[in-house]
Amino acid sequence: MIIVIDGPAGSGKSTTARAVADELNIEYLDSGALYRTVTLIYTEAQRDQDKFFELLDEKEITFRYEDQEFQVFIDGQSVTDDIRTPQVADYVSEVAAMPRVRAYVNNLMRRVILDGIYIAEGRDLGTAVFPDAEVKFYMSASLEERARRRYDERKDNNPDLTFQKVKENIIQRDQKDSKRAADPLKKADDAIEIDTTNLTFEQQVNQICLKVKQHMTI
Repeated sequence: MIIVIDGPAGSGKSTTARAVADELNIEYLDSGALYRTVTLIYTEAQRDQDKFFELLDEKEITFRYEDQEFQVFIDGQSVTDDIRTPQVADYVSEVAAMPRVRAYVNNLMRRVILDGIYIAEGRDLGTAVFPDAEVKFYMSASLEERARRRYDERKDNNPDLTFQKVKENIIQRDQKDSKRAADPLKKADDAIEIDTTNLTFEQQVNQICLKVKQHMTI
């Protein structure tokens, strides 16, 4: 069983989905982390697509949600911190636009949800990956608010990072995600839209938990 949250970068999908998972005692699935993990392999291949897909076929990506953290592993080695670097962020849209990559990540996610109840967040889950999801949400927020959130999230670990760079990265990411040929970012027709610009974190979590409880018994 799957509940999905789609939306652009910085709209609050990841932190909200984790909080909902903890509140409702269900599993959390971070599609963005999986694309970042694949992108880490892409950078290891020095952006050579032939070498990249060879490595992708050779390596095993596994993941689990534990201690309120989505942990990702390549061949048993944790890369949870490695996938959050600016270098990975610079190339993740380029990699995520590749149809072969999208098929790979989609298959990873579809296999894991066969058992249990999951909440997942991403950009095309309700439209392309899980079109039959029991409950769908689309989270949005203003560009300034999304950039502020992303900057606050990353500045401590990236001292050279600036708000303007984060904002420019989000603008570029939005353009790439919405215009890509393979499964572009868009709101599913049956998704519940939640604008989080002026909501507190607790308010957005409560709204989603309430909607989920209205649709299903957990």
